[in-house]
Amino acid sequence: MGFLQDFKQSYERWTQMTPSNLLYDRTLLWLFFILLLIGLVMVTSASIPVGTRLFDDPFYFAKRDGIYLFLSVGLAYFFLQVPMNRWQQWHVYIFFAALIFLVLVMIPGIGREVNGARRWIPLGPLNFQPAEFAKLALTCYLSSYFVRKYDEVRSKQLSAFKPFLVVAAFGVLLLQQPDLGSAVVLVVITFGLLFIVGAKIWQFIGLIAVVIFLFVVLVLSSAYRLKRITAFMDPFKDPYGTGFQLSNSLMAFGRGEFWGEGLGNSIQKLEYLPEAHTDFVMAVVGEEFGLLGITVMIFLLGALIVRAMKIGRESLQLEQRFGGFFAFGISFWIFFQGFVNLGMALGLLPTKGLTFPLVSYGGSSLITMSITIAILLRIDHENRVMRSGHAHLRDD
Repeated sequence: MGFLQDFKQSYERWTQMTPSNLLYDRTLLWLFFILLLIGLVMVTSASIPVGTRLFDDPFYFAKRDGIYLFLSVGLAYFFLQVPMNRWQQWHVYIFFAALIFLVLVMIPGIGREVNGARRWIPLGPLNFQPAEFAKLALTCYLSSYFVRKYDEVRSKQLSAFKPFLVVAAFGVLLLQQPDLGSAVVLVVITFGLLFIVGAKIWQFIGLIAVVIFLFVVLVLSSAYRLKRITAFMDPFKDPYGTGFQLSNSLMAFGRGEFWGEGLGNSIQKLEYLPEAHTDFVMAVVGEEFGLLGITVMIFLLGALIVRAMKIGRESLQLEQRFGGFFAFGISFWIFFQGFVNLGMALGLLPTKGLTFPLVSYGGSSLITMSITIAILLRIDHENRVMRSGHAHLRDD
């Protein structure tokens, strides 16, 4: 009982209103850097075989990930200087920019096709994925929308259905790529924000029923998606076909047991497990660091999400609704994407092309996630300034 009481008190101190004499949330910043560093190490370990085969350079993907990391930190610092009222003013421009990019990626000669999916726009040595930008754009747009329509969403009939018209516009374009996983992320962000705003419960029930119906239709109408569902239910039924990726992922976790095989000692990454450094990097973590390593990763991401939600709660307490909704939207986004990525690697969910936040290889995902962390830090900073005044702040 004493241990539980101490844990409860520590958790309450950790999640309560943060000290107002500091410029920023140091815990959030350290979590950000730790996850970035772990991601660089694990991408390096997981990508050595495929880098050697494709480019005769075992550190090819590690070098690119290092470039993405420095670019991400640089852009995060830049966006940290942008006041939140600018995001609120520019939300329409950001929304239409995301729509334009989603259209451009589908045009032959502009969008790049990989494994039957057209999701990337080449920008010199980098590949830009509009779907990642769309997640940020939608979160920004809905945060502003719910500020303007706050009372309407909470009181009027069918008002909660209107935001899904915006989601539908993004969803139709994403499904053309095809990218069902990103479309589902957008739906989850919208549901989460509707909950925070306080939409009526019966509207949630109706929306959930509609979303489930559309999801079932999308799965049944595509042989590719249906195969993914059947492979998820029994991957070892066809371990060399539709269940190949998931069965090898499960074998990786099985080899890791509790302590893991040690850094660099994964067998499954030796061309047995496809996308070992991207979508299935957590399987390599599980094989090399075992259950202990996976537990640490869950704790780190969970701590980051708790901090994001804390920042959102403080913003709402200070009547800064735009920043509060933005922070909560980001927290739902990070949680769901991390949950799905780890769930599919463990065979708990169907395989989807969603990265583990700040860890998986992917320039667009890493850069976009870093920008969201910068936004969280900016929201938190403005909350602190509002609470105590700039004269009392220090940056140590």
